[in-house]
Amino acid sequence: METLYYLIQNMLPVAIPLLLVALGGMFSERSGVINIGLEGIMLFGAYFGALYVYNVQGTGMGPQTILLTGMLVAAVAGFIYSLLLSFAAVTMKANQTITGTSLNMLIPALVLLFSKMFFNSDGVTTNVRFFIRSVPGLGDIPVIGPLFFQNTYITVYIGLVFLVIATIIFYKTRFGLRLRACGEHPQAADSVGINVYVMRYAGVSISGILGGIGGFFYSIGVLDGNINGHTGVAGFGFLALAVMIFGQWKPIRIFGAALFFAFLRTLAYSVSLIPFLNNLGINQTYYKMLPYVATMVVLAFTSKKSRAPKAEGIPYDKSQR
Repeated sequence: METLYYLIQNMLPVAIPLLLVALGGMFSERSGVINIGLEGIMLFGAYFGALYVYNVQGTGMGPQTILLTGMLVAAVAGFIYSLLLSFAAVTMKANQTITGTSLNMLIPALVLLFSKMFFNSDGVTTNVRFFIRSVPGLGDIPVIGPLFFQNTYITVYIGLVFLVIATIIFYKTRFGLRLRACGEHPQAADSVGINVYVMRYAGVSISGILGGIGGFFYSIGVLDGNINGHTGVAGFGFLALAVMIFGQWKPIRIFGAALFFAFLRTLAYSVSLIPFLNNLGINQTYYKMLPYVATMVVLAFTSKKSRAPKAEGIPYDKSQR
């Protein structure tokens, strides 16, 4: 039972960044803009969030207060960086895949340069511990308490709140309906007075905000508050794209896919705690490949049934009807 507790407690902080970044990609692509740049947005948000933590640590602020304010900094950073994609893809009608790829390539280099210039290192190292040993009251509930309210991070609960908000916005608001219309048939949306350019800017901006927060939460829940330009976010942005596709651009399915991939990653790093797997004598490196191998396998078997937004990746042109 202790092994199960350990796996779930360590799975959720990994699943939440995947969930948030994939939800961000969903908003962008449902508006009609492919966001390959999620990896770069994650790293940009994580780095500025870590910079904020580095500068306020030791000032007397509580760890959870620092986390919440750092989340806002990361959200703003992700939003600003996503505007580059919006400008290139929506205003300038540039190739969205190439633009996103260039954004991914730019940030690791800038992080390394900035870190070498100001810290003489490859990244930012913080000493604030955001870990919550037990949530008062809730952590004492039998079974549920140890699973969800002990040895965790507040990021888990924030991520679930974002999931609920995203689902409501997506399915229950006029904004969500208009966003989806712009990704399916922008000409028809324009004909009824919807500003397709504004909606696509909004979709990409939301993806920037969620991607920045997801990157910051990744640096907290996985890297213990540290981030650098060499390892970056370890391909989590691309894994989030796979989660989004596997989840069919739908919030609840995306959540399930995020849990699936996070469980595989947690399992890979917990082999020594599971006697059956440990006795097999397989090198742990192969287990660490599991999430990425599973990504390829899942996408290979589900790609034929995937239904992406019809106007995804196609620059909008008012003259075409």
